Amino acid sequence: MKQSTSRRNFLRQSTMASIGFLGLQMFVATTLQSCGEQSTPVEEQLLKAKYGKLRRARGGELNLPRGFSYKIIARRGDPMSDGLVHPDKPDGMATYIGGNGRVILVRNHELMPTNFSAFGRSYEHLEKIDPSKIYDFRNGNLPCSGGTTTLIVNEDTLEVEQSWLSLTGTLRNCAGGATPWGTWISCEEIVITADNGYEQAHGYNFEVPITENIHLAAPIPLKAMGQFNHEAVCVDPKTSIVYQTEDREDGLIYRFLPNQPGKLVKGGKLQALAIKGKKSAITRNWKIDDQIFPLNEPLAVEWIDLENVEYIENDSLRMQGFQNGAAKFARGEGMWFGNQELYFACTSGGVTNTGQIFRYTPSPYEGTPDEAEQPGQIELFLEPNNGELLRYCDNLTVAPWGDVIFCEDNARPRVVGITKSGEFYKIAENIGFESEFAGGVFSPSGRTYFVNIQHAGLTIAIQGPWTKRAKRKIGSA
Repeated sequence: MKQSTSRRNFLRQSTMASIGFLGLQMFVATTLQSCGEQSTPVEEQLLKAKYGKLRRARGGELNLPRGFSYKIIARRGDPMSDGLVHPDKPDGMATYIGGNGRVILVRNHELMPTNFSAFGRSYEHLEKIDPSKIYDFRNGNLPCSGGTTTLIVNEDTLEVEQSWLSLTGTLRNCAGGATPWGTWISCEEIVITADNGYEQAHGYNFEVPITENIHLAAPIPLKAMGQFNHEAVCVDPKTSIVYQTEDREDGLIYRFLPNQPGKLVKGGKLQALAIKGKKSAITRNWKIDDQIFPLNEPLAVEWIDLENVEYIENDSLRMQGFQNGAAKFARGEGMWFGNQELYFACTSGGVTNTGQIFRYTPSPYEGTPDEAEQPGQIELFLEPNNGELLRYCDNLTVAPWGDVIFCEDNARPRVVGITKSGEFYKIAENIGFESEFAGGVFSPSGRTYFVNIQHAGLTIAIQGPWTKRAKRKIGSA
């Protein structure tokens, strides 16, 4: 498609803003590039300004800045404390404060029935599990093996002192999110009906209690939160409203208003985000789209009620929402609530399809009739359209010092930080495995960054001089 003048202007403006939108216009004026070209020395300097140049760390699987180190704390197939084994494909994670300085780490596992599960390569440990705790046993065939595991980590030694299966019988538990009431919401990134060998429908969220004692959660689907291709959630601690992403190239952003705060199983209302005054907006900025979504321009939103969300034929919930005016996003993935605002990643958004990061600021009256007078605002925070700066952002978190830290999903991925002024810096690079980083999250103390190398089945702990380099004191979380 021929590129219009307005789109060329937008590309120029987006590059100016997203390379760092407070004071870096001089860079753009001298080094503005077309999409897809290699990075300049100035860009390389931006990518290493905070922690310095990456170098091969001891162990050989990662490049890290000087003064940083890593340790593999869990490996697929290793035994767990409950007699099962660490499953494959660890994905989204969260951390919680444990006793005696311990960290409680919960992990999703994005598994289908034939993947390496906690039951072992040949399901030899399956008999150790109460069948009533398996959400979908698939009529006595190989049960669904997705779910979560929980680890108790000594942050001083980085030893895993206990580990166990904490949810099972689900499918493709990709990301999720922590709640302020001390649970983990695990999300299924798949939609399947209860047929073709499956006893249960899939495409739901499940809530996992956080405990320091071995406990396998009752697998209760939170159907009122919708049946769709779930990815991540985050919760506003002030309102208990749950926000959700959808990993589809035409996905929506959802909001769940619980009937009873902290009791998701009691149901609630599901809504989809719409741009006020722009019915069925398209935010992707793809060349095939006839709309351009502006960069760094906060736009007022409204929320569209969705009906009959618990069981959706043909995975069509997003289509219902878009037809009723909701905005369309390109593969919503990681989502995290920071300081009175939330961030989420769209992995294939942008003109070059290499990623976007959005920021949403809730209304002071979020979820009430008064929010129409002062609505929440959404902003396209970053869209560099330069693979040297942003390569398919996936899971993300907000660091204790306020920066957005995201994992990349590509052949040689990195962990990258972005300051609030839009400057990029590298934290880690995977050089040992052809696998994405996933689930990156800081410990409550801020001392440790936990991250998965998904297709290698590894969970890694990275430590280093975070506070010295961030130049801000890290408080407990």
